[in-house]
Amino acid sequence: MPRRGRSSSWVAVLASAGLGAGACAYSTSTGFFPAHLKTLAVPLFENATTEYTLEQEVTDAVIQRFVQDNHLRIVDARSADAVIQGKITLYRNSVFGISTNQSLAQEYRVTVGVSVVFKDQVKNREIWSEPEIVKSANYYVQSVPGDSARTELDGRKQAIAKIADEILSRSVETW
Repeated sequence: MPRRGRSSSWVAVLASAGLGAGACAYSTSTGFFPAHLKTLAVPLFENATTEYTLEQEVTDAVIQRFVQDNHLRIVDARSADAVIQGKITLYRNSVFGISTNQSLAQEYRVTVGVSVVFKDQVKNREIWSEPEIVKSANYYVQSVPGDSARTELDGRKQAIAKIADEILSRSVETW
């Protein structure tokens, strides 16, 4: 009888360990995120395009994503443990789809590209850098089944949101 109790205890322990290991495989936890990084600065992105105010829109979107995520508190560059520096390298709004019956542009694609560096200012080292993060968003200028008409600004906001998501993901989920 005592033997049976032991083996069932071991089965329970092994099953718990297996479930725990399975849960870790799908996790995007920041458990290994460096403990010394608690604050982040996001200075205004440089803008190498001709698009007016694009640098402010991208910077604001990146800051907003980090505020929502709440792993790093946003502060000024002098008091930050880490800093994200970026440069907008690409902006394009191009025809993506043409209406067959009218030969008019019906769908457009906004593409935004940035280069980004994430630096640890406490240990004075670069954590990650990417010379080219490019994201796109499509929008229809005329209503189509399943989607309403939108503007270039709508497509631009969607592409910028994807850029901000990518920067956040690479910054806090790669640990």
